[in-house]
Amino acid sequence: MSTENDGLKPLSFDDSNELKPLSFENKIGGVADDHVPISQNNSSEIKNKDSNFVFFFGTAESGKSVILSSMLYYLSSKAGVLRPRLGTPNTKEAQVLLSDFFENIRQGILPNRTTRDQVTRLDLVFEPNNKSQKINPINLTFLETSGENHNEIRRGGSYHSSIESYLNAKIPLTFIVVTSYDTAHKDDNLINEFLDELERKEKNMKSVNVILVVSKWDKSGRMDVANADELDSFINDRLSRTSQRIDTYGFSKTYYTIGNIQSGNGGEKITMLNLSTAEVLSKWLYESITNYPLDYEGTFWERIKFSVTNK
Repeated sequence: MSTENDGLKPLSFDDSNELKPLSFENKIGGVADDHVPISQNNSSEIKNKDSNFVFFFGTAESGKSVILSSMLYYLSSKAGVLRPRLGTPNTKEAQVLLSDFFENIRQGILPNRTTRDQVTRLDLVFEPNNKSQKINPINLTFLETSGENHNEIRRGGSYHSSIESYLNAKIPLTFIVVTSYDTAHKDDNLINEFLDELERKEKNMKSVNVILVVSKWDKSGRMDVANADELDSFINDRLSRTSQRIDTYGFSKTYYTIGNIQSGNGGEKITMLNLSTAEVLSKWLYESITNYPLDYEGTFWERIKFSVTNK
């Protein structure tokens, strides 16, 4: 899939009117958190299986929450309509979380770390703005978990039951494996242990939907790759074992950046939002599920109809 990103211009932020950082954690001490959208599932039965499940893997501070929030922002602000799926257990909580995601990212606020031993589940419907009848709405269920939980599988360890229930269920799963530009060399073995875990759960690695995402690419000094071989060279050098898995099983790969990040006394803040890599990953996700590109130009007759309509 192409990673061309010339079509989008970064969005600029005003430093005023800052919002408090988005948090997935409960407050303790009598102050209730008013936006805790955690949907726990401690049983082996997963409800509402009629969806395309997207599972994020990555260690703490690898950028999973940032990638999720910016993908959702791109899908809803550039590519179509994204709304909570009615009839799911967490419809109201999903609406609250989406609202917080969008308002915070608009202000340049980064999401905080995800709560340990819980699965943040977002059941959504994505309706593309593409007019072709081939480009249909799809159900998307995003699953995000704490990086600390992923560390538990090192050296043959086991996941928390809330995560196990999803990995063991017979549901369509897409895996977004996230590693950071500055810590990728530390994640190589753990990523392979995770892929080993999927094989133990009888996932066919040659048919499973997996993409490796190198986050925080802006730490390289650039917002994009200098040439077509730069990402491959980085993965070969820093993630040598993962590179072999990618080549053997035909996994996808891409880089990711949220834009310019500024550090201050109040923590990190986005000063210039870049949605170009969110566009690439979102389009990959849609096409990998539907087998049609999100920007599909339409059938021959649709193209004629569109050209006449646009005159």
